Amino acid sequence: MAPAGDREGYWGSTTSTLDWCEENYAVTWYIAEFLVGMGSWCFHMTLKYEMQLLDELPMIYSCCIFVYCMFECFKMKNSINYHLLFTLVLFSLIVTIVYLKVKEPIFHQVMYGMLVFTLVLRSIYIVTWVYPWLRGLGYTSLGIFLLGFLLWNIDNIFCDSLRNFRKKMPPIIGVATQFHAWWHILTGLGSYLHILFSLYTRTLYLRYRPKVKFLLGIWPVILLEPLRKH
Repeated sequence: MAPAGDREGYWGSTTSTLDWCEENYAVTWYIAEFLVGMGSWCFHMTLKYEMQLLDELPMIYSCCIFVYCMFECFKMKNSINYHLLFTLVLFSLIVTIVYLKVKEPIFHQVMYGMLVFTLVLRSIYIVTWVYPWLRGLGYTSLGIFLLGFLLWNIDNIFCDSLRNFRKKMPPIIGVATQFHAWWHILTGLGSYLHILFSLYTRTLYLRYRPKVKFLLGIWPVILLEPLRKH
């Protein structure tokens, strides 16, 4: 977390319940925290409470979608698990109402962590007992996500030391040590790989023949071959 007393910019005083370790308005008067992912742009640009909700609550909603997909990947086509759907919608609604009431970031982080932990357990089950050959993709997704989580915690715990270090280093070093920005990049990549893992699992169950290919030799995608004949 950033220390108090950061400069004000175009958006005025900070109203969010969180202010991360990036120096506020260091790059431009219009953007409080410059080095972040596009999905959190509005929050990090303004550090306003309303924009914080726009950043954090969709993390809960999208993770619930991931949970539903992972637990329904071995069902027949066009089936809907209304009980699980209702449970996840109710969970999202309760988290939203409580978070609006208590405004405690730790609550949001714990709820999000519970969803991620559920996904991890489900993924481990799949690569251990169902499709062991997917361990590479599954564990790569998890490892990249955890690396982002580790860097985010380093940024929080050693914020003052990192700020002092960046002031003494060339700008390129300062950019490279913005670990909160790396959190956005790595968790985004880890989430993308998890989506590929989910797609691979689902299409394999539906008797397609999915293949992982690399666009330009770098970016992984899933390609499907025709259905297997029964």
